[in-house]
Amino acid sequence: MHGTIYEFAKLPGLDRRGTNVLPALLTRPRKIRAVPLVGIIRNPRSHRNKGQAAELANCSNILTETPATRAALVDALADFQRRGVDYLAVDGGDGTVRDVLTCGAAIFGDNWPDMIVLPKGKTNALAVDIGVPSGWTLPEALEAASCGREVTRHPIRLIPANGEGCVQGFVLGGGVFTLATQAGQDAHRWGAFNSLAVGLTVLWSIVLCAFGASSNRWRRLTQMRLRDPRGGQELPHSRHGQRGARFLFFASSFEHFPLGIRPFGPAAGAGMKLLVLDAPLRGLLALMPLYLAGSTARFFERWGAHRFVADDLDVELGGSFVFDGEEFPQGRYRLQNGPLLNFVVP
Repeated sequence: MHGTIYEFAKLPGLDRRGTNVLPALLTRPRKIRAVPLVGIIRNPRSHRNKGQAAELANCSNILTETPATRAALVDALADFQRRGVDYLAVDGGDGTVRDVLTCGAAIFGDNWPDMIVLPKGKTNALAVDIGVPSGWTLPEALEAASCGREVTRHPIRLIPANGEGCVQGFVLGGGVFTLATQAGQDAHRWGAFNSLAVGLTVLWSIVLCAFGASSNRWRRLTQMRLRDPRGGQELPHSRHGQRGARFLFFASSFEHFPLGIRPFGPAAGAGMKLLVLDAPLRGLLALMPLYLAGSTARFFERWGAHRFVADDLDVELGGSFVFDGEEFPQGRYRLQNGPLLNFVVP
């Protein structure tokens, strides 16, 4: 669970269509036991797990694993699948969730157990999206599970052009988004976490982009092409900036964001959604808080701010990008909706 997740060849693989290549581990009917069997992947290095003991570790129906490598994570998830766990709990932050979804892709296929998120990271954006409080405990989650309270989400699946492996997560971005994520790490060092860190990062990034000098790295375009894989057409581009480059690319399957931010508009639905900015126009950036609050004013699109909904997308990025907090190298990739997951909620 630590290291460089973008070493795709070392991860369980999918074929080029995103189909699971380990069919022996695929679907079977599931019926939750009267005393549910719970498999927990715990990251002891997550922010709120440091120095803390695992919850309910002495219970016979609680299987807690703390894998130190992604190979060990694959083994732990395969063991959970063989035992037929009723619930798969992730005890960590967004990066731990990404690792579990990635290493479990070739194990669970489209038939994942119901999932429990115990938010112990620095931002916990998934917990905010599905409405899980920061102090949620495993006993509280199991009580909610017994009442059948859950929501569904599709993670985003990222597949490199050569088809070697995949990564699954919820928030991906390139261009200035990469710089903003690095600034978010500074916010953590200053002691800001969760929604406060997100708010400070967004505001500080807007200031640097809107008021920086033209030569400032916060105002640079990134070589980028975003295409519909069915016909190869590139997504619309305004007259601002330059063809083959964009200022910001942001994709997520979240439906709710920290501080009530609505980057995809007031009625963002299920599945993968995109926000693209063509160029760092100062007027556009000055009004960006209004846009992020969900405004649908038409002048935003004329100024090069676009919102899209997509089942899949081919992307070619000339700079590094960030997926659930971890940086990935430039290159050609396909994005698509991953499996439908059930998350237990309060």
